[in-house]
Amino acid sequence: MPGAVDLSVEVGALRLSNPILAASGTFGYGVEFSHLVDLNGLGGFVVKGLSLEPMAGAPAPRLCETPSGMLNAVGLQNVGVRAFVAEKLPSLREYSTAVIANVFGYTVEEYTGVIRILEEAEGLAGYELNISCPNTAHGGIQFGSDPQLASDVVAAARKASRRPLWVKLSPNVTDIGAIARAAEEAGADALTVANTYQAMSVDVQTQKSRIGRVTGGLSGPAIKPITVRLAYEAARAVKIPIIGLGGIEKVEDVLEYLIVGARAVQIGTANFSRPDACQKIVDQLERYCRDAKINSISKLVGSLQVDSA
Repeated sequence: MPGAVDLSVEVGALRLSNPILAASGTFGYGVEFSHLVDLNGLGGFVVKGLSLEPMAGAPAPRLCETPSGMLNAVGLQNVGVRAFVAEKLPSLREYSTAVIANVFGYTVEEYTGVIRILEEAEGLAGYELNISCPNTAHGGIQFGSDPQLASDVVAAARKASRRPLWVKLSPNVTDIGAIARAAEEAGADALTVANTYQAMSVDVQTQKSRIGRVTGGLSGPAIKPITVRLAYEAARAVKIPIIGLGGIEKVEDVLEYLIVGARAVQIGTANFSRPDACQKIVDQLERYCRDAKINSISKLVGSLQVDSA
């Protein structure tokens, strides 16, 4: 019809109806939000991280507010991959949107073990390999901070998987381009840029951490300008698609990530205060494109104008 806007994007082999996904750890297993959000109206969502065995997570308190953001140490609490397949995935098959399984482990063997179990199940569009979580006592961050370790775990996951493989990078590195290239060369189909930032918050009265662990992961609007820069650097370093993640609360935030080179975005912290944030941003994005006479959202990807010196 006249004035129709094409919000669809291609992230490797996956074609999403729009570039808005809900981020892992902020949207449960998706079904918890089904009475609040039209899940089929999203480009997709990433379920909370899945491990080989169930995990109880970190001690309380797990969240605290920070200036323009939030600090969390949830500790990757989850039901375990087998319970996910048996109890959660059947309901997710009812939706037409892309369901991405976030996968993590403390060893390469644990990562591949989770993927092998998921490979036997139907209803998933792909995997997001979390090599970068800063809010656990040990594990993920070691893979995301070293190009060789990143390459090893991605290569093993690639060998175990027939589905598209996204790799979630850590922002806590000196050169994200080096990690991005290592993941690409090892077989990643796309990169999520980026996870939360290692941070602390102290109660001056008790002289203790405000969360159950000493450090946690910082997210929210405060991190967006830094992560936009990381997405820009990663997009210049590799040929595979970038999914931007960090501090998105409104449609202009989405547009920033697309302009610097991201093909799609994930929305995280905003889901805590506004469970319908993703759906509203999809609506706002369509309205923006129509008003700006942009008939395809993909035209904005990588459109940053840089003045020559």
